[in-house]
Amino acid sequence: MTSPVVDAVRFRSVLGHFCTGVAVVTGHDGVAPVGFACQSFAALSLDPPLVLFCPSRTSRTWPVLASAGHFAVNVLGEHQQEVSATFGARGQDKFASVKWTPAPSGSPLLDGALTWIDCSLEAVHEAGDHYVVIGRVTALGEPSDARPLLFHRGRYTVTEPAPDTLASLLTWPRPDDWL
Repeated sequence: MTSPVVDAVRFRSVLGHFCTGVAVVTGHDGVAPVGFACQSFAALSLDPPLVLFCPSRTSRTWPVLASAGHFAVNVLGEHQQEVSATFGARGQDKFASVKWTPAPSGSPLLDGALTWIDCSLEAVHEAGDHYVVIGRVTALGEPSDARPLLFHRGRYTVTEPAPDTLASLLTWPRPDDWL
């Protein structure tokens, strides 16, 4: 059985309709901090606590994170479009304009992020032109009530409160128990 040919531009356009959060994955190689903007981040497991992200095989930052063996995920807020743009660009000192403090692992935690997740590297799987990186959560930041920075159809967007029509349907405790 042969696979149908899927046009890359159409694939990107269709998947762009799926709204994602924006995060910055950071690490430290013992000499300098590194990081990159990431939309492909997700919770994976509650027990054990695992998350995943998907760096490109051409990423220059990923090999540094891999050799460090740990990383932090900084969840960006709506006020951090410039931070996302900085960490999405190549070839500049991404930390020159961003204040940060070290996580328990030493990975940078960006000032102003909504929250953070500190992780040790659990597993890496090859997947097309990316890797699927699984991290074991080792520490968590305090969550903020601010709104997240989102990416939808090739541009930044933010959430707006919607009527809570799910409240009467949910049979599990709140607030964010979608795992």
